[in-house]
Amino acid sequence: MKNIVFIFKSAIDDFSRNKLRTFLTSLGILIGVFAVVVLIALGLGLKRYISEQFEAMGKNTIYLVPGRILSGGGFTGSASSVTGRFDNRDLETLRKIDNVIATGPLTLKSTKIKSLLKEDFADIMFSSEVLPDAMGFEVEEGRFFDKADVNKRAKVIVVGSKIATDYYGSVSEAIGKKITIDDVKFTIIGVTKSKGGGGMGGFNYDNYLYGPYTTGYIFNPDKKFFRLMVKTENENYVPQVKEDIKKEFLKRYDEEEFSIVEPTELLTAITSIFSVLNLILVAIAAISLVVGGIGIMNIMYVTVSDRIKEIGIRRAIGARRSDILYQFLAEAVLLSSIGGLLGLGLAYLVVFLVKSVFPAYIDLISVILALGISSAIGITFGVFPARKAASLEPVEAIRYE
Repeated sequence: MKNIVFIFKSAIDDFSRNKLRTFLTSLGILIGVFAVVVLIALGLGLKRYISEQFEAMGKNTIYLVPGRILSGGGFTGSASSVTGRFDNRDLETLRKIDNVIATGPLTLKSTKIKSLLKEDFADIMFSSEVLPDAMGFEVEEGRFFDKADVNKRAKVIVVGSKIATDYYGSVSEAIGKKITIDDVKFTIIGVTKSKGGGGMGGFNYDNYLYGPYTTGYIFNPDKKFFRLMVKTENENYVPQVKEDIKKEFLKRYDEEEFSIVEPTELLTAITSIFSVLNLILVAIAAISLVVGGIGIMNIMYVTVSDRIKEIGIRRAIGARRSDILYQFLAEAVLLSSIGGLLGLGLAYLVVFLVKSVFPAYIDLISVILALGISSAIGITFGVFPARKAASLEPVEAIRYE
C-alpha cells in the first residue's frame, strides 16, 4: 500500500514541475471525453423529449396514414408521395367500428393570414374536437372548438401562442378578435399553451392555427384528408380496433395504400433511428480519445528519455523492474484521468446550460464510461513507454548522456 502511495505521489510531484506539459498532454483526453459525454447526454435528452411528445398524444390513439410508412420497425418513406387520399367515406367507416369513441381527420393548409397588426403566411390544421387529446394540446386562454362547432361549420379558430403574441400583442388580447384567412374572417376562441419549440416531424405547433375540419371545406372542396385519427375507449381496445380498421379498409384499398400506426410504434421507430445516429456520432467523437492516447504515449516516451539517469540510479539502489514499470504506468493513468475528469466537468457545465432549453442529462453510465475509458487509455498507451523504462539496464542508464 505504501509503495502505491509513493508511486502516485511521485507522479503528482513530476506533474507539478511540468504543469503546462501535463495540461497539454491531457487536453486530447479532455476533448474526447467532453465530446462523448455531451453527445450521449444530448442523445438521452432527445429520446426523453420524443417520448414526452408521444406520451402526450395518448396511448389509446390510432393514426391512419396514406401509404406504407412502417415496415419491420422502421420507416419505409413511401407515404410521402401519397397525400390527401382519405375522404368522408373513410371517416364514416371508422365511426361504425366497435369501441371507437371519437374520430378526427386532418388537413393542412399553408396560406396568408392577416390581423390589424401583421400579415404573413402561416399553417392551419383542420380537424375535429378530438385534436387536443390526440396531439397533447392544452389551452392557455379561451377554449378549443367542440363538436357543436364542427357540426355547424363555425368560423372559429384556435391559434398557437406565438401567433397570438405576434398578431395581437399578447395571448389574452387575441381572444375574441377577428383574423382573416384567405379573405375569410374567423373569430379566435382560444390560444394553445406553448409546446416549447419544434414538435414532432419538424412542426412548430406554436405557429399553427387550428379549426373545425367542416369549416376547412372552404379551402378543401375535394374533402380529402391526409391523416385520420381514432380514439378508443381505452388502450386495451387498441389491438382489436386496429384489426377491425385494417379489415374494413382492405375492402377499399390495397394493403400498401395505407398504414395503421400507434404513437408507441412511431416512438420505437424514431428512437431506433436516433439511437443509431447517436452511436455513430459518439464513435466519431471517440476518435479524439485515441488521438489523446497517442499524445500521452508520445509524451511518456519523451519523459522516459529525459529521466534515463534517474531510472538508472533508482535501479542501482534497489528499485525493481516492476517498480519502474508501475511508476511510469501510474503517470500515464493519472494524465488520462486528469483529462477525463476535466472533460467530464466541462460536459456537466455545458449540459447544465443547455438544460434550460433542451432536456439533456448525464446519467451514471456516462460518468462510469467516461472515467473508465480515460483510465483504460492511460493503461493501454502508457504500458509501452513504461516497459521501455523498466527494461533499461542500470549501468547503461547511469552512463547515458
